[in-house]
Amino acid sequence: MKLIASLTSPYARKVRVVLHEKRIECPLTVDTPWNADSQVPHYNPLGKVPVLVLDDGSTLFDSRVIVEYLDHVSPVARLIPAEYRQTIQVKRWEALADGVADAAIAIFLERKRPQDQQSPEWIARQQGKVDAGLAALAADLGERAWCNGETYTLADIAVGCCLGWLAFRFPELDWRARHPNLARLMDKLEQRPAFAETLPQT
Repeated sequence: MKLIASLTSPYARKVRVVLHEKRIECPLTVDTPWNADSQVPHYNPLGKVPVLVLDDGSTLFDSRVIVEYLDHVSPVARLIPAEYRQTIQVKRWEALADGVADAAIAIFLERKRPQDQQSPEWIARQQGKVDAGLAALAADLGERAWCNGETYTLADIAVGCCLGWLAFRFPELDWRARHPNLARLMDKLEQRPAFAETLPQT
């Protein structure tokens, strides 16, 4: 089994954090899909990372599929609750955090286009999604210790990877000042080795 990922992707980081928390040994192959010589399309027809290559040569892609697979292959540190309603709540947190990251990445990519080809309306629309998504994450978290209550789960990992990417690519956003409860959660997550050892880097 090996993981193909970039070192900046929040979705790849989510998988890397899960691997660390589950104590699953998995070699990492660094590959940036935007590069002309990227091998990612050979493993994922959508040309996206992360991709998990299994021992039989088959592949799993989309971080949500990969982390669910990993949580079931090892009984160590279950990150998705067994009870169905709790599972749905954790997956909802994950979808919201990934959605915020999706919108922020859309802004990042749009700003890489030539200035005269950028769409301010598109950027503003995506920024609205980021702002609304962060507000929803903060409101749902409230004063709880962890996203889904009193237990650390995949919900916290997904939110932490989203917030970490925003801090990495959009430091001017200053979500910490607007949402101090998210800042407290992130401070706690950053103390975990799984987060400390997977910081995004160029």
